[in-house]
Amino acid sequence: MSGLQCLATENVWFDKQRYDDAEKCFYEGANGTVPKVKTAVLQPKTAPQKRRHRNSSSHAGDQELASRMKGMELENQTLHRVVEEMRAALQTLELRVASLERSPAAVTCAKAAPVAPVKPVKVENGDDEDSDIDLFGSDDDEEAERIKQERLDAYAAKKSKKPALIAKSSILLDVKPWDDETDMGKLEECVRSVQMDGLLWGASKLVPVGYGIKKLQINCVVEDDKVGTDILEEELTKFEDYIQSIDVAAFNKI
Repeated sequence: MSGLQCLATENVWFDKQRYDDAEKCFYEGANGTVPKVKTAVLQPKTAPQKRRHRNSSSHAGDQELASRMKGMELENQTLHRVVEEMRAALQTLELRVASLERSPAAVTCAKAAPVAPVKPVKVENGDDEDSDIDLFGSDDDEEAERIKQERLDAYAAKKSKKPALIAKSSILLDVKPWDDETDMGKLEECVRSVQMDGLLWGASKLVPVGYGIKKLQINCVVEDDKVGTDILEEELTKFEDYIQSIDVAAFNKI
């Protein structure tokens, strides 16, 4: 046995306090003093004491194990109860599904039974003259045609009374004179003298161009179906004594 193994088997270091007390008593007895240390301290624990200590610890461990076992048993009983309830619910559900699978067969059969259509009875007679007789009569057809034509006429009359949408445009014209000596008042008077159906003159103003020359900028509203820019320009250029050229500055649909 090695030295380390011998030290491992010795328990002197675990009972150091007891050995210190024994050494103290020895030296006090050698000096003539009576030791007052309890004998229980000097004496090591006997085997019954160790056994009682071991029994007490094992008893505590047994109590803890018993309590755990009891808790596991209660939990096991609860799980068994839940499983039984789920099993009963599953059986009930299976029975219900089976009953539903059996019952729709009769319902579908009842619904699938076709209703025999009523066949029209055709009356056959030997005479050809009777076969040409119109059982329903032609008066009903004439009455239906008359009512239909009346409704069509009423709709056409109502639609004709509704005013049609007139397309209009707003035009801004730049009317340029020949030079700075042109009478702009007379020029505007000539422009506004042009009158036609679907033409309405609006506001106007003089805009400087340069070198003392001003142009007339005038607005007008025209109906697209009646007045066009070409016709308007042709009518205005007839006043060649005052007007040099005409340009469309802006054209907007209204």
